[in-house]
Amino acid sequence: MKQILPVACVDLFCGAGGLTHGLLRKGIEVKAGVDVDPACRFAYEANNKGAKFLERDVESLTIEEISRLFPKNKYSLLAGCAPCQPFSTYAKGKDTSGDAKWSLLRSFAKMVRKVQPDLVTMENVPQLPKHAIFNEFLKAFDGYDTWQGIVECEAYGIPQKRRRLVFLASRLGPISLIPPTHKNRHPTVADTIRYLPDINAGTAHWNDPLHVAAGMSDLNLERIRQSQPGGSWEDWDEELVADCHRRDSGKSFSSVYGRMRWDEPAPTMTTLCYGFGNGRFGHPEQDRAISLREAALFQTFPRSYRFVPKGETVKFKTVGRLIGNAVPVRLGEVIAMSIKKHLEQTETQGRVN
Repeated sequence: MKQILPVACVDLFCGAGGLTHGLLRKGIEVKAGVDVDPACRFAYEANNKGAKFLERDVESLTIEEISRLFPKNKYSLLAGCAPCQPFSTYAKGKDTSGDAKWSLLRSFAKMVRKVQPDLVTMENVPQLPKHAIFNEFLKAFDGYDTWQGIVECEAYGIPQKRRRLVFLASRLGPISLIPPTHKNRHPTVADTIRYLPDINAGTAHWNDPLHVAAGMSDLNLERIRQSQPGGSWEDWDEELVADCHRRDSGKSFSSVYGRMRWDEPAPTMTTLCYGFGNGRFGHPEQDRAISLREAALFQTFPRSYRFVPKGETVKFKTVGRLIGNAVPVRLGEVIAMSIKKHLEQTETQGRVN
């Protein structure tokens, strides 16, 4: 059997490198990651050997720049998670009216048309296919076989209740995501963070600066002490309930100010997952919100993954954004496994040139 050529990848909207790291761990060579956010550079380059970080707006990249990153003797993979502003923290302070809100997705599609890579993958919000822009996006894939699906991430070994759109495209033949790898038992909060040492609200572990929990007011400390795993603010004494939750309009928001359960996956990680009041982000036992390290582990970053240089102050807002916006590393692995299986199948069927 003729040996299949290796795959070289460029990761657009790469963030802190979650997708890149997963691809690398499963044997796909990532040549570069592109992102407009300078805060991503250290985490991306420090943890992803051989991949260089390009601080650029994707719209400004030329076909020549991208093409130079794809060696002639390897299959080309264009990857990324084009942030859709209506659903993203990228929307803050930006125009999300009319066509402007879809500009990044259009930039991704334009790059596909220019470069014509052998393979494409995109991870995005599950609401995207409901919008007309998605059909416009698909027009960039004339000549490709495509697959798309809403993925329940816990079924692939990601310890959080996270639903994401995964899109795959190939010029070589039919392609699809591999079947769920954890169909019978989903990883839980206990599997993921129970072994970590205890810390208090407002403190960090002496040997891991990222294992740091945000401080809490006296009021929130009393609230979390009255919170049960899987429960809500409805369990508290009446005087602790916020005014907004007393009103009819706030009574449906039962998942805020909640503790996680040890025996279930975590909720979806967000850019504000380090805050007790921002969702069910309370630790199952300790009187604090989850630490940044715990959030990173729920995103399946390895414990060794570094987000700030040694000795630099860990800023919750910055690191929380990097973690919350990331593609889970495990999802990157699953995508890589799917691409490699696709190439093996096309080789067997004699469809790879």
